[in-house]
Amino acid sequence: MILIVGGAGYIGSHTNKLLSKRGYKTVVFDNLVYGHREFAKWGDFVLGDLANKDQIRACFKKYQMEAVMHFSAFAYVNESVIDPAKYYRNNVANTLNLLDIMRELGVSKFIFSSSCATYGYPREIPISENHPQSPINPYGKTKLMVEDILKDYDRAYGIKFINLRYFNAAGADPEGEIGEWHDPETHLIPLTIYAALGRKESIKIYGTDYPTQDGTCIRDYIHVFDLADAHIKGLEYLKEKKESDSFNLGNDRGHSVREVVDMVRHIAGKNFKVVESERREGDPPVLISDSKKAKEILGWTSWYDSLETIVETALNWHKREKKN
Repeated sequence: MILIVGGAGYIGSHTNKLLSKRGYKTVVFDNLVYGHREFAKWGDFVLGDLANKDQIRACFKKYQMEAVMHFSAFAYVNESVIDPAKYYRNNVANTLNLLDIMRELGVSKFIFSSSCATYGYPREIPISENHPQSPINPYGKTKLMVEDILKDYDRAYGIKFINLRYFNAAGADPEGEIGEWHDPETHLIPLTIYAALGRKESIKIYGTDYPTQDGTCIRDYIHVFDLADAHIKGLEYLKEKKESDSFNLGNDRGHSVREVVDMVRHIAGKNFKVVESERREGDPPVLISDSKKAKEILGWTSWYDSLETIVETALNWHKREKKN
């Protein structure tokens, strides 16, 4: 049995679907603060909060857990700057609660949803796992803190982990059952789709004077199902090798904000208003992954690797589901 903490959220729900398709039995543990009960369509569901050790313990005692996949972090970077206490409490302290119950009940495999935010402002592009980790906001700091905690828990208690450092998660289930549904939504692709579908008046571009080919930021977009596949590959690696490790997950190439906006226009066949605005503080010009290590060690491949496919799957889901 695989415990998916935060399995009613965006990446957790897609991972749950793929695990189920591959024959794994799953349990979703989620407090539904940001997750959606209707996204937990596979396996069992437990309504619970990582702040409550008794609820975690009861879940572990009800099911015989083989491993834990942890997606239950708050992930709004700007909010983490405004209210860091919320992020340290949920992303770090509550993760300690989860790890302590794992220790108590003898579960020793942990797949962690980390982030490229642990690297901070890039010193070189592409970014490999050897890049210094110097996060510039509380969100990134919480992810790095958990990574450091996991190293200590491996050394002291034998909990083996895989850290997966995502770049920009995007896209949706190609079968249309689940997709990206955040409230509030802050990600570029869904916001641009909202504009194309007439659910927003315009899309805002923050910064047009970056040292890039068209003056806008460049990011590495990775399809959510490719992220889900990497979690399963990480689990299988832990089962076989019993060695902890960390891996970047991206497509190893970038697309500018203007390229994303133009791709949504192209796929949707709709025009919409674009508003150019000032840069946001802390936005690096370029973030591109070097994911060679995941490909070589985990045998992972990004199957949905084109921006067109990513946007198309996202658009198809948003057209079907009028959640925003």
